[in-house]
Amino acid sequence: MNLRLSVSECIALTNQVLENAFPELEVEGEVASYKVNQGKFVFFDIKDESGTLGCFMTVWQQRTPIEDGMKVIVRAIPKLTPWGKFSLTVQSIRPSGEGSLKKSFELLKAKLDKEGLFAVERKRTLPTEPQRIAVISSTQAAGYADFIKILDERWGGLDVQVAHTQVQGESAADQMIRAINHFNESPEPAEVLVIIRGGGSADDLASFNDEKLVRAIASSRIPTMVGVGHEVDITLADLAADRRASTPSNAAQLLVPDRHEVIATARERVKQMAAATLRSLDEIRLEIRDRLYAAQQAAEARIDQMLQQVSGQQATLRAYDPQSVLKRGYAVLRGEISIGSTLEVITDRQTITTEVKNVKIRE
Repeated sequence: MNLRLSVSECIALTNQVLENAFPELEVEGEVASYKVNQGKFVFFDIKDESGTLGCFMTVWQQRTPIEDGMKVIVRAIPKLTPWGKFSLTVQSIRPSGEGSLKKSFELLKAKLDKEGLFAVERKRTLPTEPQRIAVISSTQAAGYADFIKILDERWGGLDVQVAHTQVQGESAADQMIRAINHFNESPEPAEVLVIIRGGGSADDLASFNDEKLVRAIASSRIPTMVGVGHEVDITLADLAADRRASTPSNAAQLLVPDRHEVIATARERVKQMAAATLRSLDEIRLEIRDRLYAAQQAAEARIDQMLQQVSGQQATLRAYDPQSVLKRGYAVLRGEISIGSTLEVITDRQTITTEVKNVKIRE
């Protein structure tokens, strides 16, 4: 039996069949005719050697930069448009193959670098001895286990808050973004936020080149550290973080000091301080000795000076001593000098009583 349908009914039925048969599919191909209309809508074709499919998505859905010639994998819903054109309504897109991954990386890196997200002057200094640490990672991964092990060995006694998330795959970036927001909205935020993941292929690490995740790291009010992959692996998340660690293990090493080194350094400083204190005491002792010697010399000089003064004064006193004058032949008269009065004449050895017979005034 033939079905007689209107155009709209036919389109609706076709979309219903497509939705039941292919609710969502992934298609891999090369990008062609890429363009953005009105700053809102993205149109491009995806093609291979023998076919081409039109694709549509909104700008906000495009988390990865693309351009013509790149090989990508789109996750999409197949639809027949009201204009009778078959197309893929894209839900997400990701580069496929090393060349396309690298190209997408460079495109987004240039865009974000131009905005200043990777500028050195905007990076903050991490605390040297943090007590509260927020960690975003897969707790089942070996990289996370290494991080915690080294953290405990080096310092220990820390308040470590962990958000378990996927660290690869399509949903990983969104999960990590939610974890970043969660820690930033905490009434008592951590002192540092660490995002870690062990090594993997470029495709495994692609989530850390997600534009929204990179922006979330750059805008975190908590200082950030990212330790992803191996030393040679550099992601955009690394560049946006306040501090990059080459591996999860290196992140733990950079985050907290080694208590054994701290103890050894403290002991060495105590030894140096003790030696410096002894040197200072020796210098003070020498200075005190020199000052005491100088004071003694000054006192002796002052005493000599005073003795000389006393000696001089004694000589003066001796010179004016009446007894000394008498010994030189002089005499002392006692009594009223008038004719007929009696006087005492005192010499060195005698006291003579005499009468005044005559008094003459000397001119």
